[in-house]
Amino acid sequence: MKAFLGVVGTLLVIAVAYYGMYRGWRNRQARQVDLAPLPEVPADDKSRGVEGVYVATTSAGDWMDRIAVHELGVRSTADLAVSEAGLIFHRQGAADVFIPAGHLIGVRTDRGIAGKVTAEKSGLVVVTWTHDGRALDTGFRPRRKADTAPLTESISTLIGAEET
Repeated sequence: MKAFLGVVGTLLVIAVAYYGMYRGWRNRQARQVDLAPLPEVPADDKSRGVEGVYVATTSAGDWMDRIAVHELGVRSTADLAVSEAGLIFHRQGAADVFIPAGHLIGVRTDRGIAGKVTAEKSGLVVVTWTHDGRALDTGFRPRRKADTAPLTESISTLIGAEET
C-alpha cells in the first residue's frame, strides 16, 4: 500500500508540475499577444542552407525571455538559408521564420539562449533583429561546428556590418 501511495504521490507531483508549465506558457503568450504577425516567407523561396537546430527567439539582451507567440519559442530541427532578401529558418514541425535583411541588427556567437546552453563559447549563432518595434535575438545551433564561422560571416556581410 505504501508503494502504491508513493507512486500516486509522484504522479500527482508530476501532473501539477506539467500543469504549472502549461499555465506559465499560456500566460506568456497572453502577455505577448500584441506582437504583430511575422513577415511572410517569400513565395518563390526554394533555398536550403546550413542544417542545425532553431533554438528560440527571445527579447534582445534577455536570453531567458522566450517569445511564445507565432511559434517563435518552439525549438525545432531546421536549416538556415541566407539570401539577399534576408534569413529563412526552414523548420520541421513549426512554421518557417523569415527575417528580412532590413530588420537585421547584428550577429554574434554565444554560449546560450533560452532552452539551450552549449559547452563551447561559440556554439550558437545569435541573430539580433527588430520586429514590430521590438529588438529580438534568435538562436541557431549549426549541426557542424565548421559551419558556424562561415554562417556568421555571411549574415554579417548581409547586414553590412562586422560581427558584433
